[in-house]
Amino acid sequence: MSKAIKRPAVAMPSVEEDKAITAAAKADPEAQPLTPQQLNAMVPLKSLRGRPKSDNKKLLVSVRYSPEVVAYFRSTGEGWQARMDGVLRQYVASNAK
Repeated sequence: MSKAIKRPAVAMPSVEEDKAITAAAKADPEAQPLTPQQLNAMVPLKSLRGRPKSDNKKLLVSVRYSPEVVAYFRSTGEGWQARMDGVLRQYVASNAK
């Protein structure tokens, strides 16, 4: 059996009804059409989604660590990967030549 959802048909307004709706909308001082400048300033919603882009991009790599190291950092709770990254960055900074 199909699990398709039956949706009611959309009834489009007649030409007269559409003109009445448009006239009522234009008469409402709080619902005026957008200006061309406002339309040009709009940003697609898709570009606002997700995590903000970082200036300091990280690389995705596959690394093998000993179980003890991973167990220790995981035991420190949420954000353990960022803490592990911080420890490695400190090491690099102190050993840079």
